Amino acid sequence: MDKQWKVAGTYFEACNCEAACPCNFKGAPTEGSCTVLVAWHIDQGTFGSTPLNDLNTVLAAHSPGHMLDGNWKVALYLDERADEAQQDALHDIFSGAAGGHLAALKPLIGQVLGMRTAKIEYRSEGRKRSVQVEGVGSADIEAIAGLDGGEVTIGNPPFTVAPGVALVAARSGAVRYSDHGLMLDVAGRNGFYSPFSYQAD
Repeated sequence: MDKQWKVAGTYFEACNCEAACPCNFKGAPTEGSCTVLVAWHIDQGTFGSTPLNDLNTVLAAHSPGHMLDGNWKVALYLDERADEAQQDALHDIFSGAAGGHLAALKPLIGQVLGMRTAKIEYRSEGRKRSVQVEGVGSADIEAIAGLDGGEVTIGNPPFTVAPGVALVAARSGAVRYSDHGLMLDVAGRNGFYSPFSYQAD
């Protein structure tokens, strides 16, 4: 794909692993399998001439074992406020079809369960992050306080959604998801958040 694109904003993830999730360090999930919700909010972005500012995307993924062994099942949710061109752009970027960092995940995916638009409410308030995908699920996390009360950060993890920035370690409040036969209902488990920036190769 020869279209130039770039998106930047904030992201967070919440999964069923105990904090901190070993998957980011190429370890096995603490529960044997990992189900994760990943939410992105684009502050600034373009795909060719298509603007993507203020749009949201959510990915649900289930890995039946070690994440690097693949065979993931995934579902992608695109902001219903996006027009047709924006939906196509969001799909191409966050599925990895347009290249960039997320293209590295494609070999790990065994089954795409579906892709559709939905009402997505993404919130970022201080050390808290939350997302709600209407009719599908929701998640909220809060940063874990360090010894000095500041954020606990993880720099340069070997397996990450957001390369080039430190992850803030967090713990979830409630994380619920039910769609395509996948279910997640946990609390007090792992979360991470950080800025992100992706662009065409």
